[in-house]
Parts: sequence; C-alpha cells; structure tokens
Amino acid sequence: MSENTKSIGETLRDARIAKGYTLDDLQQTTKIQKRYLIAIEDGNFSDLPGDFYVRAFIKQYAQTVGLDGNELLDEYSDQLPSTKTQEYVDRVNEDNPSTRSAQRKVDDRAAKIKRQVPIVAAVIVVVAVLIGIWLATTRSSQSSNKAQNVDSSSVSVSGSAAKSSSSAKASSKKTNSSSKKVSKASFSKVSTSGNATTYTMKNAPKDKTIKIKTSNNAWVSVTSAGTSAFQGTVTAAKTQSVKVSATATSVTLNLGNAPETKITIGGKTLPISTATSSATTASSTNASSTTGSTAGTASSASSTTTSQVQNITVQFK
Repeated sequence: MSENTKSIGETLRDARIAKGYTLDDLQQTTKIQKRYLIAIEDGNFSDLPGDFYVRAFIKQYAQTVGLDGNELLDEYSDQLPSTKTQEYVDRVNEDNPSTRSAQRKVDDRAAKIKRQVPIVAAVIVVVAVLIGIWLATTRSSQSSNKAQNVDSSSVSVSGSAAKSSSSAKASSKKTNSSSKKVSKASFSKVSTSGNATTYTMKNAPKDKTIKIKTSNNAWVSVTSAGTSAFQGTVTAAKTQSVKVSATATSVTLNLGNAPETKITIGGKTLPISTATSSATTASSTNASSTTGSTAGTASSASSTTTSQVQNITVQFK
C-alpha cells in the first residue's frame, strides 16, 4: 500500500497548478476531455470511458505537468483499477471524437490498400507476361539468325580457316559474290592481225586488276586510256599486279614472251593465242621499241628467236 497522504489526483492537481495550467489548458494540450481531467483529479475513475484508459490518461496528464508518468503509476498502483479488455478500447473510440477520427483514418488507409492490391497484382501479371513475350521473341530471333548463318556458311567457298564465325560468314558471302561475278565474265576474240589481237571482255567486273605471271623472264607493258599503267620485266614465277581504273573501257598489253605468260583480268584468265607466228629478233626489237621499252630491255626480250611478241587489246563491255 502507498504511504502517501495525497491521492494521485491531488498530486496531479498540485503539479498542474504549480505549472500555472488551467484545466482548459491541459485539455487543449493533452486532447483529453476536461470532464475526464476533473474525474482524475477527484479520483472518480469510474467516470472515465473505461478502466483501460485510466492509466493512459493519468500517464499523459503526468508527463504534461512535468511528472514521471511511469513512476507515478507505480507509486499509486494500489489506487488505480486494473486494465481491462479490448471492449473498453472500443467504447472509448465511440466516445472520443479525436480517437474515432484517427481510427477512421486507419480504417480508410487499410481499405484503400485492399482496393489497390488487385490493381497492383494485375499490373505485375501484365508486366510478367510482357517480359515473357519479349524473352521468347528474342530467343526466337536469335535461333532464326543462327539458322540463317548456318545456311549461308554451308554454301560458302571452303578452303580457308576462319578466324572467327562472323569473319568466316562474311568471307564466304564475299567469295560467293566474287565467284558469281567472275563466272559471268567471258572473253571473245574480235580480230587478229599479225601479232596484234583484239578481245572483248563481256560482263567485265568493276575490279579490273590485271595479274601477270610468266615462267620465264619477260618484258611487259600495260596501257590504259593512253596512259602507261606498267612497263618493265616480269621475273619468272613472280606475279605482277597492275591496277586499272574501274571506269576503263579498254586496256592494251604488249607481251615480250606471250607463250610463257599468263594474264588474268578481274580473276578471269585471258585466252592468249599461241598460233601467232614467231617473231624474229628484228621484229621483236621493233615491237619493244614501239611500246617504249628501254634499249637494254628490248635486247633481252629479242635475244631468243623462239620468243613471241604479242600486242593484245581488251575491250570491256
């Protein structure tokens, strides 16, 4: 039992007066109705909405007037009713407007959350479906690309090792394209007069690079559009490449040793005729002089009576 001569209500009233608070001030601060504050000070706890809130109101009262609420409750615990069940809380909520308002806010918030749950769930389902469709489409596209790449690589010209799958596919496509272009090109002889022969190259490719290879040293000159593209001796077993403009309409080749010389234009072999009569040393020298060779080179080309000099003109169509 408490040995205090003052009741808990008197202790609270004295602390309130010492603070200079009126009951109205305390009501405004604590939001506890004035009649409940008076009941606490008078010890009429039965006038409060329920035993459950007796301790809560006293604790709030004590803290507002500068007292330790927990300590005060412990000190006067024998004067206070015990806490009751939830039914008292419900009754207090019905009587206290501020409590009812707070409870309504909680209920409204809970109801709003419940209403939003189906919407959020539907959005999640839609997003999951869209992601699934996107993944399926991506995988299908990748599979299709792989199948196309396999098909294209299967018809590629084989023989060279690919450094990577992408470079191999690109090389195969390029080789196929080049092969088609080369296969379309063809030579046809237009005329032959002495050691001069004219050919027509149908479906000539844009790349008109001329490659010259001879089994024996031979003097060669290449002229295109009136301009010398190459002039000199081609060493045996070596390949001489001569770049000709893609827009060139014709090219003229002077061969000092035609039977031993192989010519390709854009990858297509030129069918050099070997039926031309053998040139004498003098005629070989004259032909070499006509094409602008140096005296030493012409002598080298004409030193063998079995060498054949040919002047070949190729017209591109």
